Amino acid sequence: MSNSAASNADVKITNIRKNFKINSETIEVLNNINLNIKPGEFISIVGSSGCGKSTLLKIIVGLGKASSGEVTLADQKVTKPTITCGMVFQEARLFPWLTVEQNIEFGISKKINKLEKKKSIADHIELVGLKGFEKAIPSQLSGGMQQRVSIARALVNRPGVLLLDEPFGALDAITRINMQNEILRIWETEKTTMILVTHDIDEAIYLGDRVVVMSSRPGTIKEIVPVELARPRDRTNPDFFSIRKKIYAEFFGSAEITIEYNI
Repeated sequence: MSNSAASNADVKITNIRKNFKINSETIEVLNNINLNIKPGEFISIVGSSGCGKSTLLKIIVGLGKASSGEVTLADQKVTKPTITCGMVFQEARLFPWLTVEQNIEFGISKKINKLEKKKSIADHIELVGLKGFEKAIPSQLSGGMQQRVSIARALVNRPGVLLLDEPFGALDAITRINMQNEILRIWETEKTTMILVTHDIDEAIYLGDRVVVMSSRPGTIKEIVPVELARPRDRTNPDFFSIRKKIYAEFFGSAEITIEYNI
């Protein structure tokens, strides 16, 4: 299922600023965001609520427009959503009356012929571990299974970039860990460039090659922390704890803060 085109998708975020007008008042949400993401890299973004993380993802995918600056995907300037970039939201956002197959099919480009479409749907159902559930409707699936469908739908056009906006936030702890491992398996299989927004610092370290720490509004990049740990990663490893401590210090201002493990 590996896609060579996906491995060529880099992301360049240059001088992005975003303001909103609320009751004639200008609210600055993002301020001078600059970030280059290499093809096939997994980037985690963390920050407090309201710092503009999700707004940034919407600008990257083309669902929102920056007040200034630009984003390029695979050297093409982003002006609107394209099949180059897929997105998975916190809620699965499936059509409740459609089966797993039909929900995934909904995301497929109309340029693909019927035979290719059928094979692609079957391939992606297998990729996300839902073989045997092709004819199920969302109400017959668990929350984690619904998110697998959402991920399959986002990947079915073989995008070079996949954006993940708190995709596991509504799941219980065990399902969340299982889904983290699933997204890593898919990333390693597909070589897709992935950008994850999360409030969970452990999740950010476990998944990311780098963790981007954003300030409170207006969102700026405070720090980019490399995660130079071998995979699969051990959350109880002292090196994992050291990175965790460094990121917490960015939020709470002290490298001496004591943190209990949350596993």
